[in-house]
Amino acid sequence: LPQTTYHMRAHVDWVGGSWVDQDQMFTTGAIPASQTIPQFKATRPPSTFATVSPSGGVELLSLVNGPATGLQGVATDLQGNVIWYCPGEAIPLKPLPNGDYFFMRGNGLEEVDLACNRVRFVSLAQMNQSLQAHGYSLPPVTSLHHDMLSLPNGHWIALGQITESVTPDGSSAQDVQGDVLLDVDPTGNVVWAWSAFDHLDINRALFGLPDWTHSNALVYTADSNLLLSMRNQSWILKIDYENGAGSGNILWRLGEDGDFTLLGGDPSQWFYAQHYPSILNVNGSQTTMAIYDDGDLRIASDGTPCEPPIPPVTNCYTRATIFQIDESTMLASLQWAYSPGFFSYYGGSIDVLSNGDVEFNSSAAFGFTDSSEVMEVTQTDSPQVVWQMVVTGAEGYRGFRIPSLYPGVTWQQ
Repeated sequence: LPQTTYHMRAHVDWVGGSWVDQDQMFTTGAIPASQTIPQFKATRPPSTFATVSPSGGVELLSLVNGPATGLQGVATDLQGNVIWYCPGEAIPLKPLPNGDYFFMRGNGLEEVDLACNRVRFVSLAQMNQSLQAHGYSLPPVTSLHHDMLSLPNGHWIALGQITESVTPDGSSAQDVQGDVLLDVDPTGNVVWAWSAFDHLDINRALFGLPDWTHSNALVYTADSNLLLSMRNQSWILKIDYENGAGSGNILWRLGEDGDFTLLGGDPSQWFYAQHYPSILNVNGSQTTMAIYDDGDLRIASDGTPCEPPIPPVTNCYTRATIFQIDESTMLASLQWAYSPGFFSYYGGSIDVLSNGDVEFNSSAAFGFTDSSEVMEVTQTDSPQVVWQMVVTGAEGYRGFRIPSLYPGVTWQQ
């Protein structure tokens, strides 16, 4: 916490002995007046306060839009107090196993330590130079956006955008933006690349052109492949990556008009314009994942689509969902869903916490208001809200619970 006195004591162990320092006291500084801080209001509903406790840890947020976005990476305790932040660009913010943090900044990918000192940086210009030097047949990558991955072997996967001139059926040639994936090794060289233009039909453009694919999240799978959440296709793709040895072929497409049959047959139960698939469990051919279902273009059971930004109709709603898929039978089933009663047209994240509760962040829970909401609810047939936090002055592109600011340590509150 800022402007707070703390006690600290060093404890050193070595083979054959140890040493414990005397108690030291220090007072933290104030958040600079030049740093605009959003308001974080955390509450616990009276109906569950006495019987259910929220999962431990702290809240890590990636903030966008609004007057307070000079502060994009921030952590709060469960009372809504700011306990850590990294000034400037930090979208999206991800903790790494070594205790560092990972994000996009300055049109590049950056790793910093807990004091926000740069540890590693790879610029987009460096990636483009590597693509050219190694003969990749891609136009220049114009931007990095939305997400990135840090892999166990030290490689980074960047999500970028390129522009190509294409001619959709019945139309004239036009410039279209599509997504690319770049595997960057620890020296900054691109060693594997993938382009949506090589694997998808340009005529399937649910949100129109030129913004054709608009991917927003990456997941590394247990079998060394990649999941890519493609918002403007309402699909989650599994891509043959195989730690850089894969063909790049699309192994399957999850979502409406994809490769899986949804049990029950109601198209409205699929996710639409989704964000942040999170793998919860893999058991043989079955994978269980949480998915934030924004709901844009949802196909109702009568065939009516949800078409923002017109006033929402009955099928314009947002949900926290858990799906199970079976890659051997190509069947998908909706295991659990909760609709908080609003329509959040973009952004969002979701995960299942250590106590079994589901936490999800809704970037636009209140519409175009520079505010958002994070909720923790029970994973039950009739979900109960356990904890929630409203952010005012910025919108949470992502918000999720981490055990603490340090690897291997969980803070209980």
